[in-house]
Amino acid sequence: MPQWMDPMYLLTESWLKSAVLPAILAIVFIETGLLFPILPGDSLLFTGGLLAAQPNPPVNIWVLLVAVSVTAILGDQCAYWIGRRIGPALFKKEDSRFFKKEYVTESHAFFEKHGPKTIILARFVPIVRTFTPVIAGVSKMNYRTFLSYDVVGGILWGGGVTVLGYFLGNVSFIRDNVEAIFLLIVLISVLPGIIAIAKKTLAGRQAKAASVVAAPQDEPTP
Repeated sequence: MPQWMDPMYLLTESWLKSAVLPAILAIVFIETGLLFPILPGDSLLFTGGLLAAQPNPPVNIWVLLVAVSVTAILGDQCAYWIGRRIGPALFKKEDSRFFKKEYVTESHAFFEKHGPKTIILARFVPIVRTFTPVIAGVSKMNYRTFLSYDVVGGILWGGGVTVLGYFLGNVSFIRDNVEAIFLLIVLISVLPGIIAIAKKTLAGRQAKAASVVAAPQDEPTP
């Protein structure tokens, strides 16, 4: 992992160590609002919570919780309106080092499969959380619906991951696997829907096969 992707380095050793709160908020807004997905979102919040739990912390945990949640919500609002205004152009944008069209395609598929709750679930999936609000904007999702889900998602992600770092940051297994843990949680959350879709698809295929078998065969020509 390059140093600029290591949140512990960024917040304790780099020039950002003297401005921990502004650094966290800036990175959160850039990742969620300015279509820059290659940033340490989950691990950054987890590390922020961990640092807030130390003696003489660089940031107060209550200030961090509120500020991160608000910033995460504002970032998604920015991305949503980018989608409403210039979103279709993203599907024509050429690949670059930090942007690939497959990111948008994957986020669109995720959004289509899981509907409005995607706004909440996507918060915990790297890259997908960057482009899902854009897709919502491109799709012209009802803004009030988007805002409602986004507020819930922003609080659960921004506040939840930070609190997890505050209380469990010293547990090495959780600290080293935080993103994998969140992906597993999301998978478990959407598993019932995937199973239901699979059952429906299988039932449809079985019904189609049964109708073909039951269809009268053409009489042979004498």
